[in-house]
Amino acid sequence: MHTAGIDIGSITAKAVIMAEGRVIGTKIIFTGYNAGNAGRRVYDELLRELGLDASQISCTISTGYGRNSIDFANKAITEIICHGTGAHFINPDVRSIIDVGGQDSKALIVDEKGQVKDFVMNDKCAAGTGRFLEVMARALEVDLYDFGQLSLDSRKPSKISSICTVFAESEVISLISKGEKREDIIAGIHESVAARVSALASRIGVRSPLMMTGGVAKNAGVAAALEKKLGIPVEIFPAAQVAGAIGAAVIARRFGSDR
Repeated sequence: MHTAGIDIGSITAKAVIMAEGRVIGTKIIFTGYNAGNAGRRVYDELLRELGLDASQISCTISTGYGRNSIDFANKAITEIICHGTGAHFINPDVRSIIDVGGQDSKALIVDEKGQVKDFVMNDKCAAGTGRFLEVMARALEVDLYDFGQLSLDSRKPSKISSICTVFAESEVISLISKGEKREDIIAGIHESVAARVSALASRIGVRSPLMMTGGVAKNAGVAAALEKKLGIPVEIFPAAQVAGAIGAAVIARRFGSDR
């Protein structure tokens, strides 16, 4: 049985296809203006890459902020549930999850079955999210994908005190004009993100084993800063960015079996 999970985030759209309990393909594209079109496109492109036809997919679950725009999905499920399920599929020992996406950040506690027992999220402010990092990368004229590695070269992270993205950008520009090293500014940005996310996570008492999911998990600098703030190891898996889509595909298998 083939199932699909589609996760429409504010920055990227992800698709995962599973067969017999295994992930057989993943795809990530930029969401762009139209979430519905992005969902259709990432799904169709992945089917094409795998040599599959839509008729071979028994059930499709959508998730993410744009989940309700996927009109061909059998059901839409919140990203809270899907990230919990996806993280549990990747590593069943995980009990806490921090998901930092494009427009929000979340912390989850899951049980031994991957079911969410508690969660907290910040979706009111861009600070501490992927969007915040995008704005800072533009201000520093650095490719976002180089951010993580550059910050690891820092010996004296800059202090970023502003909690607002707009004011933080102005603060970064001021640091540039003062001649502070780029890697130190980036490290300071990462520490700022980690401070906000760890404060959020501490509200529900995240504990080890802890996994980080979402696109920002690919940023080694943020992961290292978060690990330092929390005082516990943070597990990062190659599939971190598609954890929500994996969870959706796993749920699709259950949902399809029950129909």
